[in-house]
Amino acid sequence: MAKLVLEDGAEYIGVSFGHNSAATGEIVFQTGMVGYVESLTDPSYYGQILVLTYPLIGNYGVQAKLYTKDKLIKTPFQSDKIQVRAVIVGDYIDDMSHWTAERTLSQWLKEEGVPAITGVDTRALTKRLRENGTMLGQIVQSKGELIETIPDPNKENLIATVSCKVTNQITYIICLFIY
Repeated sequence: MAKLVLEDGAEYIGVSFGHNSAATGEIVFQTGMVGYVESLTDPSYYGQILVLTYPLIGNYGVQAKLYTKDKLIKTPFQSDKIQVRAVIVGDYIDDMSHWTAERTLSQWLKEEGVPAITGVDTRALTKRLRENGTMLGQIVQSKGELIETIPDPNKENLIATVSCKVTNQITYIICLFIY
């Protein structure tokens, strides 16, 4: 068991299916019907706890990263790693069905050290966020301790964190393709 605790004190209890660790961050939601791999690797979600509102997550698994000598090609990855701090879903499906899937979403999250919770009423959570605006929150595993002061990722220089660190023109173009 794990729970999401919002800064206003609201709690959402669910079942952990990612890495067994705690996480803090700004809670945001995404309403897309497909593309959880794209969303999790999107640098614009860096440092956030992402709520995926589509009711079925995990069903097509995660495909292998395909590389050539110079770049990542023909994959749904938006960057070279998961950018979110944690994931919240309503219903997680562990039975992957896509022919290119290499591993389940749960396996990938565990490999990358990203906690995730399923069984949360994401509609109620999204409604709360729409009415009150984005909030800070934290994921707490079954016997974990609450953090009294949640660090605000908006006080960090997030652009510098997720931007490419190279100046070479060709590498810059490849970085734009990857990110």
